[in-house]
Amino acid sequence: MVWKPHVTVAAIIERGQRFLLVEEETPHGLQLNQPAGHFEENEDLIAAVKREVYEESAWQFEPEHIISIQLWRRNPDYPTFLRVCFSGDCHSYNPNQPLDDGIVATHWLTRDEIVQQRARLRSPLVLIGIDEYLNGQRYPLSLLKSFLDLDYE
Repeated sequence: MVWKPHVTVAAIIERGQRFLLVEEETPHGLQLNQPAGHFEENEDLIAAVKREVYEESAWQFEPEHIISIQLWRRNPDYPTFLRVCFSGDCHSYNPNQPLDDGIVATHWLTRDEIVQQRARLRSPLVLIGIDEYLNGQRYPLSLLKSFLDLDYE
């Protein structure tokens, strides 16, 4: 068996000191997460995060920075995740857009409200990413290079 981490993207979106989170059905009950999801074939990371935010929240997302690249595993019996965490702004909310399966609601919460819900966070990366963002951690999107279908001899 070949080991490989799950590559995911996540978006930290802040407005007026409130962060956009999704409430989603998981095997552990309803949990809170940033709009996030798996990277798909033939997609670059920026396209992936834009798609995931739209599918999970009905907001159009424009990434502005990379906050961090996070490697996480709950314990050796769980899968490993490589998560690219972006920040940016959202616009053009579409109230008619059905949300992804399992997403039951979206919420704009302050950091304090998120801390109060810590037991419901999908992973520790939710709060870690918010704190990295609040501490001013920002890297340019130009760090990402995509070479899909590059003809090289």
